[in-house]
Amino acid sequence: MANSFGKRFLSTVGAGILGSALTLGVVANTDILQVKTQNAATAGVTESSTSTPNFIQTTANSPTSLSDMVEHASKGIVGVSNFKNTGNRFAGSSQLSEYGSGSGVIYKIDGDDAYIVTNNHVIEGAGKIEVTLQGGEKETAELIGSDALTDLAVLKINAKLVDTALEFGDSDKLRAGDPVVAIGNPLSLDFSGTVTQGIISAPSRSIDVKTTAGNWEMNVIQTDAAINPGNSGGALLTTDGKLIGINSLKIADNGIEGLGFAIPSNDVVPLLEQITKDGKIERPYIGVGLADLAEVPYMYVQDLPEEVKGGVMVASVDPTSAAGKAGLKEQDVITAINGTDISNSMELRKFLYSELKIGDKATLTVYSGSQKRTVELTLTSNSPVE
Repeated sequence: MANSFGKRFLSTVGAGILGSALTLGVVANTDILQVKTQNAATAGVTESSTSTPNFIQTTANSPTSLSDMVEHASKGIVGVSNFKNTGNRFAGSSQLSEYGSGSGVIYKIDGDDAYIVTNNHVIEGAGKIEVTLQGGEKETAELIGSDALTDLAVLKINAKLVDTALEFGDSDKLRAGDPVVAIGNPLSLDFSGTVTQGIISAPSRSIDVKTTAGNWEMNVIQTDAAINPGNSGGALLTTDGKLIGINSLKIADNGIEGLGFAIPSNDVVPLLEQITKDGKIERPYIGVGLADLAEVPYMYVQDLPEEVKGGVMVASVDPTSAAGKAGLKEQDVITAINGTDISNSMELRKFLYSELKIGDKATLTVYSGSQKRTVELTLTSNSPVE
């Protein structure tokens, strides 16, 4: 049983409950580079996160120049403002104030409704979401759903002032060197509709991001088109106006320029469908909070056998979850799942979400101090309370 210090430590370092959503809103470290997402928490006031969608291209004629394409596409780019409660409601001073702003893309018009995709970290924790259209009109948006793991969110506004929705392109056809354009609202809405041009630096990269609910390996497009705080949620477009990525993050470090990243359109489209239908992405759920062994003080891992080279420590257990019912306890160390060794929480999540599905059985290799045991459980849906 952990002493009070141990419990406080585990509570601090424990990542989010497995199966809960992850969000791009904090500094993320790779082995070589530091990845920072455009989040209001770290970028001040400039950045906060059924059926196949009926994607509509509303232009009557194909753009004849880059300027024509930008003029058309800009009508489908919006500003997204995150308003949060400030002050003390018990003192009668609580009010909604703009906390940060980002970008969004209108991707579907369906009757009286217009649907917008943005980053989850742009709208996370908002008490109110306001959309600013190209003409300056402001509309309060309804949050249809979000998924912090993939950093996507779907908003809905009245379509009365909207006449343009952008069409998704095929991100799998991208090649290094293809020209692209980014449109968004860098720094603030004062710079709304800013256009930058570049190339595809790499059509597919895997980067490690640290999120508010744990670590994750994200598949992204790399571009040298300038992407700054406030561009998050904006469009990465081919020169013929196809939406091939949602701008999400950049490398931010001294002496580094031209390293921006976007979520590929072919990843975005199916996720938007499920978010629109269910309000979230359903994933297998174990029911534990995790801490990488590298983050745990030696006093809590000193009894592990020498052959244990990696794994994750259980920092918390949802007693109603599969893990709770299977007898997992705080300070247990998970070293493998279904016979596959895992070194850290990101590897465990990757295996869980990529190789397993809701209803599957999972076998965990677990150490309690020096004692090794096997825990079998049946994966449920991610908890509705996350």
